[in-house]
Amino acid sequence: MANEDKNDRYGKVSFEAALDLAGFGLYSYQVTALAGLIIIAFGCIGFGTSFIMPTSACELQTTGAQKGLISSGPIIGIIVGAIISGYLGDKFGRQRTLLYALLSSAALNALASLSVNWVMLVVLQTLATFCAAGQFSVAMAYLSESVPVGKRNVSVFLVHSSLLISQGLMAAVAIPIAPLAFSIHLPALDIYWNSWRTLVLLFSAPSLLAALWLSCVMESPKYVFAQGREREALDILNAIHRWNRGKSAGDLRISRLAGDAREVSAPASSVEQVLSLFKPPLLKYTAIVTALFSLQQHGAYTAWMPSIANQFVRVIQTGEGLNKSICGILSDSRDLPPDPDAAPCSLNLVTLLFILILGIAQTSTNVLLSMVVNCTGRRNMSMAVAAVAGAAGVLTALVPNAYASVALLVVFMLGIVSMGLYTAIAVALFPTHLRAFALALTMTVGRLVTFAVIQVLNLLLESNCDVGFYVFNSLFAASAVILVFLPDDRRLRNPQQKSEINLEASS
Repeated sequence: MANEDKNDRYGKVSFEAALDLAGFGLYSYQVTALAGLIIIAFGCIGFGTSFIMPTSACELQTTGAQKGLISSGPIIGIIVGAIISGYLGDKFGRQRTLLYALLSSAALNALASLSVNWVMLVVLQTLATFCAAGQFSVAMAYLSESVPVGKRNVSVFLVHSSLLISQGLMAAVAIPIAPLAFSIHLPALDIYWNSWRTLVLLFSAPSLLAALWLSCVMESPKYVFAQGREREALDILNAIHRWNRGKSAGDLRISRLAGDAREVSAPASSVEQVLSLFKPPLLKYTAIVTALFSLQQHGAYTAWMPSIANQFVRVIQTGEGLNKSICGILSDSRDLPPDPDAAPCSLNLVTLLFILILGIAQTSTNVLLSMVVNCTGRRNMSMAVAAVAGAAGVLTALVPNAYASVALLVVFMLGIVSMGLYTAIAVALFPTHLRAFALALTMTVGRLVTFAVIQVLNLLLESNCDVGFYVFNSLFAASAVILVFLPDDRRLRNPQQKSEINLEASS
């Protein structure tokens, strides 16, 4: 009997307690870094078009309308593919879904580098982003289910930084390659291999690297447990324990895993699984998280940021417009003649550097906030970010000084870190069997709103710029009120968890 007690020192414990016992070490760092690489891969596939569209224009002879279709195609692919990928991640597993998504998106995007015309380019890149669409939500679910709850906020926050820096990394790659003038004729396709095709191919590389790395790790233990495979989940937890604490650590000596009430009552059918998000008690959380993603429209401003930066630089270089807000500067820039020194079908170096610096600033802010989020709580931090960044966005159009207005614009753009906070909130609110789908669904609604806002901003920046800054930024600031209806996550810890983790077998 004493022998049995010794072999099963902890007996039956909750899954979260078992994951805490497995520790946070080498395997946890590996999974965190892998999730970051997967999201960088998603960024390269999903947003690479903004770097390809201008540089491919001369060879593919694209018109303004065709460029609009090229830029819209990947957005449509992400919107349509995200919900499907989220559902597949919940149905067939995080690891398998991510592996297929990475390989298929990399192959289709690489094939796009051989496009013979703009139609082939937009079709292949739309299909590539369709395949990659769920990588963000599924990778976040995979990460949150593989690290202890005490490190979960920080891990999700840090991994979200990889999405913020992905465009900066693409800019860093494009700066030395885009200006290259080489051109190699490929007679079989009657195309010329040049710099923009090289960029498309390089943007597929992170996906291949992530797929190779993913094949070396294990499935999410919480997903496996939620599927009723308790013994397999224990084996994964034991393996994580040995990775984190060294081979000499041995097994956890846990006999059974106790499930959360939300996890053990998983719907029997796929239809019930989807509909449960729109029934109490999850309906409230589905509505709130969807509203948060929809009111945070930094993605729409990011789409126009290169244009805004370029016009700002042009006006400032003339020495005029220093006593105007950013909207006044944008209005003045329309009266400037085209730059005779600008090379056709080229990327503006200043714009690329601005994107890189903004990405670094956003990532740094995200990392700094990750250090204090456990103390403040996700909800309270989100409220502060929404209030400060939203107010800065409104003031951007009010302050009659060019440099102060741009500084406030940067502060507003730093508010994109709220995406990481909302993601962390979502993965904590929804049960395992719904987590990837719920995150994909709520984010997809937000992306649909972003797609519409991009078109509205396109008109407002031309005709009534101030209104765009007042309306959308006021709505973002107002989202702080919505967050009041969520529980303070600092108080959601199970009071029994600590005693379970510190449980010792009686000698």
